[in-house]
Amino acid sequence: MDPISQGLVGAVFSGSTSNKKELQKAVIIGFGAGMLADIDILIRSSTDPLIAVEYHRQFTHSLIFIPFGALIAALIFRLIFRKKIKFKQIYLYSLVGYATHCFLDASTTYGTEIFWPFSDMRISLSSISVIDPFFTFVLAAIVIIGYKKKSLNISRIGILFCISYLLFGSYQHYRAEKFLLNAAALRGHNVEKIIVHPTLGNLILWRGIYQSGDKFYVDAVRTGLFSNDKLYQGNSIKKFDINSSISGIENNSVLSNDIKRFSHFTNDFLVISPGTKNVIGDLRYSALPNGIQPLWGIKIDNENQEQHVEFTNTLGINNDKRTIFINMIMGEDTP
Repeated sequence: MDPISQGLVGAVFSGSTSNKKELQKAVIIGFGAGMLADIDILIRSSTDPLIAVEYHRQFTHSLIFIPFGALIAALIFRLIFRKKIKFKQIYLYSLVGYATHCFLDASTTYGTEIFWPFSDMRISLSSISVIDPFFTFVLAAIVIIGYKKKSLNISRIGILFCISYLLFGSYQHYRAEKFLLNAAALRGHNVEKIIVHPTLGNLILWRGIYQSGDKFYVDAVRTGLFSNDKLYQGNSIKKFDINSSISGIENNSVLSNDIKRFSHFTNDFLVISPGTKNVIGDLRYSALPNGIQPLWGIKIDNENQEQHVEFTNTLGINNDKRTIFINMIMGEDTP
């Protein structure tokens, strides 16, 4: 999730492990430690753009790295609190705060390698959006009130809220996936692979993609709180195949390997971006929940196959799309 939400979750969990005397310090340490894993965004290469997407949510987010990440956080906070609190307590609060990061990120849609280095599988439970203002604002209010009142009970309310919200997201995910599978069955499609994830900032409107044959089918599903589920039917698009979608790609070339790396990152939800011939897009994300135009992708150059691909944003979000998106959330019909 966004760094602020990560810090807030770390703050409530660390605060709940402290006593009233140390609660404020524990909240500060948990907030900082909860954000620290995202330091991996600094790992970049001027010649290989895919380095950034490969290393984000990789080793710094893995379960095995938690004790080491917590130690780094503890050493930083020791400089601030060494005369006010014992190092073992600083490390405990850092450990709890840092540990929340990988679990919260794994609950989103992007994919997190929590089992690195034993597995490079990207875990994405898709029970919460990468940005959810409601979740963040409620949690921020809880943290601020708990900090000012030095209340352990308020910190524990924050934990209850986090768990309840994620469980609700999982239930909504189940509803959306079940509804989409039923829609596919009515179309006579054999579903080979499916993903469903919440759209930006809510747990009501979901983006669903499934593969049947050599095509992806994209729809939006609204799982209303007090209304029936609703399908916003999208379109289909042919799945990218490195052997047939673009000709002339040589095996074991830099280009070929980059495409395979990008395929792993996207869980193989690749398409040729509509309106282009040389942009391979990540179909998981689009400006509209039922859109087939990816938000980003990689631009390839068949004439220079020993050079790395270019990472590119392929589509902007305009006012018309925002209006359609809001209408879908509200359950209204769209063009």
